[in-house]
Amino acid sequence: MAVASVSTVLAVLMLMAADRPATGDGPQFTADGQLIRPKNYREWIYLSSGLGMTYGPAAEALRDNHPAFDNVFVNPAAYRSFIETGKWPDKTIFVLEVRTSESKGSINNGGHYQSGMVTVEAEVKDEKRFPGKWAFFALGKTASEAKMIPRSASCYSCHSEHGAVDNTFVQFYPTLLEVAQRKGTLVVRAAASPSAVVDAKAAPAAAAEARVIDVVCNMPVDPKTALKTEYQGKTYYFCQPDCKDNFEGSPGSYAAAKPGATASK
Repeated sequence: MAVASVSTVLAVLMLMAADRPATGDGPQFTADGQLIRPKNYREWIYLSSGLGMTYGPAAEALRDNHPAFDNVFVNPAAYRSFIETGKWPDKTIFVLEVRTSESKGSINNGGHYQSGMVTVEAEVKDEKRFPGKWAFFALGKTASEAKMIPRSASCYSCHSEHGAVDNTFVQFYPTLLEVAQRKGTLVVRAAASPSAVVDAKAAPAAAAEARVIDVVCNMPVDPKTALKTEYQGKTYYFCQPDCKDNFEGSPGSYAAAKPGATASK
């Protein structure tokens, strides 16, 4: 029997890697299906940080003096598989750590640096556990476990419609963006036309205020149907109960991170 060429063997190994679950350091769940908070996520692969980012129509309201930092980590096994294939394997888990920012402290007189913890969120790929393969979890500051955020939350449609690679925002991770481009797995979304931009700017203020931002998970919500709570004379809106509970457990930290971002008097 002829010996397979090196190139053939490598091709077979790459195909196997594409289907190999990211086991070992992947997501862990309780018996009732709650995601267990990863204790060592800060030892995982750091992907990128965003400063004051928001995907909703209330973007202008978030441009304050203390924009939040979003730090993104992914489990090492999933990262290694992505580098090889440009795709996310089963058992991938992202952790989003949101922190407040400060601008003047110690010897710093300009720019922003990271400060206190606001919340921790997770995005998990588990093809057998979740009908849509991916699910989101709000772990808050200290929760040891969390229920899946209901599929009615806007984070699902947002990631599905705008994710550059398999439901994830690789477009915001510069090192992985290059990998996806090389591997041909990048989904290029059409940019808004100039006329659409003009129309959006000309829209009445009421349309821009039709949706507000959940300060816990940063997702847009409809204030007419969203959960809400009062804090210091303002109303804050939430996409699901866990976000509301996290806010009520430490309202000052969320309000300080993005003061007035989703509040109404």
